[in-house]
Order: sequence, then C-alpha cells, then structure tokens
Amino acid sequence: MSSPDHLPSASAAIEDAAIAWLTERDDGFSPAREREFTQWLRADPRHAAAVARLEQTLGLLGELPEFRAELNTAFDRAAPVVQFSPSAAEPSTRPTRRWPRALVWTGVAAMLTLGAFVGWRLLQPPPETHYTTTVAGYERARLDDGSTLELNAATALSVQFTTAERRVKLETGEAHFAVAHDTNRPFIVSAGGISIRAVGTAFNVRYAVDGAVEVIVTEGKVRVGQAGPASSAVETAPLVAAGERLVLPKQAPPPVVEKVSPAALRTALAWQARLVDFADAPLADVIARFNARSRVQLILADPSLADRRIGGTFALDEAEAFVRLLERDGEIVGERHGESEIHLRRAR
Repeated sequence: MSSPDHLPSASAAIEDAAIAWLTERDDGFSPAREREFTQWLRADPRHAAAVARLEQTLGLLGELPEFRAELNTAFDRAAPVVQFSPSAAEPSTRPTRRWPRALVWTGVAAMLTLGAFVGWRLLQPPPETHYTTTVAGYERARLDDGSTLELNAATALSVQFTTAERRVKLETGEAHFAVAHDTNRPFIVSAGGISIRAVGTAFNVRYAVDGAVEVIVTEGKVRVGQAGPASSAVETAPLVAAGERLVLPKQAPPPVVEKVSPAALRTALAWQARLVDFADAPLADVIARFNARSRVQLILADPSLADRRIGGTFALDEAEAFVRLLERDGEIVGERHGESEIHLRRAR
C-alpha cells in the first residue's frame, strides 16, 4: 500500500507543508519547533528538496529589481509590530514592519509552477496547419509569412513555421508555392524523402503515387536534395532555376535538370487557379505570371514600365484582355507581333 506522500497530490501537499514551515521559521522558531522542522526535513528527501527549491527561487527573484520593488510595497503595507529587545525591560520605541511571508512563499511556489509550465510549453514543437483537397478540389491559402500555396486535387500537406525555418510536408498530390522572401528562415518543402529549399521564389512540386517527385521552378531558384533531419538540401544538391524541371524517380540514376518549354510549362500548371489577385504588384511580376499560363506572351519592350504598380483580379489565360485594360488610360500601348506576342511600351 502506498504511503500518503506517494499519492498523486503528494507533491502539492509537500510544497504546502514547506511553505508553512518556512513562514513559521521566518517568524521565529522555538527550540522545540526547530527540532520538529529538522525531523520533518529528514523524514523524506523530497521535503528538503522542496524547501531548497523554494529558497533558491526566492533568492533568484530577489535579485530582480521588479521583484524587490514588489517586496518593498508589501513591506510598507504590512502592520507595524513592536519588538522587544532581549537586553531591555522596555519594548523598543522603534517599530519595525514585517512583510507577509506566507504570501511571499506562496508566490514563489506559484512562480515555480508557472516556470515549469512555460518551460514545458517552450519544449513543445510549434503547431502544424493541415491542408487537404478532394479528388476534384482546389485550395489557395495565404500563409502567416505572406507566402501563398495552391493545392491541386487530392492533395494533402502540413505547414509548420519556427523561428529558424518554414517547413512544408507534402504528403500526397501537387502544390505550387509562391514564397515570401526571408533570408533568415528558408522555406523547405519535403516530399518522399526529397527536400526543396528556397528563400524567395515560386515553384511547383508534384508527389506522384509511384513515389516520384517532380519540381518545376517558375520564378527564382531552388536546391533539391535528400531530406535531412535539420534543414535539408545541402549546397551540393542540384540547383533548379526558373523555366527548369527536375524529376526524381523513387529508384533511378541521378536526376538531370532540364529546360521546360513555355507550352509545356503552361500545360503543367494548367490546374492552378484561373483568377489571381494582385495587390500593388510590379508590372514585370504580373507579366511573368501571365506568361506562365497564357499562350500569348507579353514582352516588356520598355524597361521603365517594369516597376509600374498593378492591382486587381485577372484571368491569367486572358492576356489580351489584360493588355486592353492597360491601354485604357492611354499611357501604355500593346503592339501585336504575330499571334503569340504582344510588346508593351509607353505611348508616344
């Protein structure tokens, strides 16, 4: 049969007893009570440990200016008491104040409990956010860092951000990532033992049912390599740039980075949302998005237009309609070159 000190509430009971003993000790032990306190400490090593823990915490807190200020406030509010001098028959004429020790020791115990809770919380991994789509579904989401992701049908993935990295685990299906720039926190997508690492770029990852992983970069560059326990994708891993594709079969010779034609790129990304929202985006970036989806390619013939800000919702497969909107204010004209190109320049 278990003793009372081994019941689930034993720790709290020991701590309560330690607070009571310390409060009484600070008020002054009689010789008999001091012997009883010593016996209580020796009765169970947890008793002495509780007292030491409370005293150590009070000592550490006492070094904090804020805590000392709180003690002084409690001291000033306490009732004055008259102390008798052991060498005088009359009581001392100088009153002293005793701050409420019981409240202090109870507060120290609360700080210990809070510290244990905070420590436990700090050791917990950050929460994951899960996204899934049905066999005929599609989802577009904006992440906390400003990045966006698009999920194709029958896709499942999880997102977990820490102070050191932004990590996405693609469990099945296909997703496109437009990554917000953050040099201090790389954006890492893992799929089937493969890791794709980026800082600020846009790329598409497809995790096939046979275990193969396909990576297509639409903007910037990414490194693709074996997933590691820490950050993955070492510097020696293949570098894939915009307009390139890398396919990694589950079991095959080393992969080769290959160029992707505009037509093949449009076909590969045709599943993405037709309508896209732009908010104060540079015209050069908007054109790049249109060219990735449209048969008609937009050419920025006047570089001074690259930073012109564009806002609104546009259908990426309707490049000619977008050009007509640009021409409406009379500052930009579109010159048709055959059936597949429109050159944009300032109106003369």
